[in-house]
Amino acid sequence: MTTENLPPPILLVEDNPVDLDLTQRAFARKRLANPIQVARDGEEALAYMKSWEQGERLPAVVLLDIKLPRVNGLEVLRQLKAHERYRYIPVVMLTSSDDGGDLKAAYDLGVNSYIVKPVNFSKFIEVAEHIELYWCVLNRMPG
Repeated sequence: MTTENLPPPILLVEDNPVDLDLTQRAFARKRLANPIQVARDGEEALAYMKSWEQGERLPAVVLLDIKLPRVNGLEVLRQLKAHERYRYIPVVMLTSSDDGGDLKAAYDLGVNSYIVKPVNFSKFIEVAEHIELYWCVLNRMPG
């Protein structure tokens, strides 16, 4: 199967190995059709912009943590939303931060959704299901 026949990937930007594993297991449990790409810090996330410029497929959605090493999630969000072509990629903050300042800053920068990570696995599976249904199936982006 060629990559053109696959659904677009989900870019998961997460540095915490436990949260990364939990998210990947939740998506696997839901048999998510979209392939998962992983960036383990903000710098790796920004490197995807270069790969997109070279023709790699744009993600259906970016799941972005705020507290990241090297480049924080708010800066990644700022750069994505400032880019003429990539600003239309939906970005969901999937973070443990329940801080009102982070929430406001994310929306000021153009985040599409802000989800505080649930602590228990069954709730995390529900979040994965909602992300898949809304951002990967129902949501439409401009060409």
